[in-house]
Amino acid sequence: MERQWFLESISADGSHVTYNITHLPFRIGRDPENDLAVATLGLSRHHALLTPDISGRIRLTDLNSTNGSFVSRRRIEGSCLLDENDIVHFGTAEFRLRVRQPEQMRIVPANEMRTMLVPNGMNLSEYFVPNEAEFLDLLQGQGMSGAAQPIVHAQTSEIFAYELLGRANHPLLPISPIRLFELANALDREVELSVAFRKFGIASIAPRLKGFPLFANTHPKETFSEDFFTSLVKLRTQMPDLDLVIEIHETAVTESTRLIELATRFRDIGVRFAYDDFGAGQARLNELGEAPAHFVKFDMGLVHDIHLASPRKHRVVSDLVKLVLDLGSVPLAEGIEMEAEAQICRDMGFQLIQGFLTGRPIPADQL
Repeated sequence: MERQWFLESISADGSHVTYNITHLPFRIGRDPENDLAVATLGLSRHHALLTPDISGRIRLTDLNSTNGSFVSRRRIEGSCLLDENDIVHFGTAEFRLRVRQPEQMRIVPANEMRTMLVPNGMNLSEYFVPNEAEFLDLLQGQGMSGAAQPIVHAQTSEIFAYELLGRANHPLLPISPIRLFELANALDREVELSVAFRKFGIASIAPRLKGFPLFANTHPKETFSEDFFTSLVKLRTQMPDLDLVIEIHETAVTESTRLIELATRFRDIGVRFAYDDFGAGQARLNELGEAPAHFVKFDMGLVHDIHLASPRKHRVVSDLVKLVLDLGSVPLAEGIEMEAEAQICRDMGFQLIQGFLTGRPIPADQL
């Protein structure tokens, strides 16, 4: 059974009030159409958004609210990953993120068991993961699919590279990679799914995109493993002309020394790398300075609706872009959907753009 996330607040009389996060995405704001509508003047009509993350945690994105969103009383720009017991403020409305773990069953001797009447609407247990057999078939390649999304030059819109994206076309499994990783998390098989997606993309999509760099994702649990690096060495031997860029997830960027070592190993085998979701939570400026990446993909929470954002946010993002350029990395804005966003990004110095504006993911069979 999956964990149940919920927000906890304290009312004026000191009592605790809980709000179950029944589904993701989960919207918070003053407007009644939000999943959590809070009638507080400090909130914007559409204030913030909670979404699932590949790491199994929840990501908080501020929707360019007037009074901001805060984690541990520090204002966020864009988005950040949340941990259990984080204190979150939406404007002046204070909440704590909590999680209920699956309850453990108590084993009762058979001679003590009695049939009891239970009320209508009882919750049914979820100790077995639905579609486990189909998911295991997916890991073996049955129903595995993928797509490639263009990454373009900001100034000319010419295609520079493609990002390989994992998908499923199994009738009993979700298509979305986030939903598939939620299923993988329940089975403790996130690394296997990440490997399967990457293998499919390189085997089925890479041969159709010769001449373009290919960005490939990794799961945080595999980034520093020997098996992962060994697979890259083998891949470079089999496909020496492949221009591969490995994307490192935000949650894997925690120790400068390990990143420096990994960057050196990547260089030795001719593989470039990118920091993904840069600016989500901590900007990871220390790691960026100690182990500069070839590419820095700015979290879409930073650039979404950037044309509507405050001058303060413009300065924050612009300064980060300049820092990335000064360190010799290439800044990439992802999640761009409107020309107005793209123009601001060009003016700020972004060199690459990715998003629905410049190209939607192309299914593997249509390449």
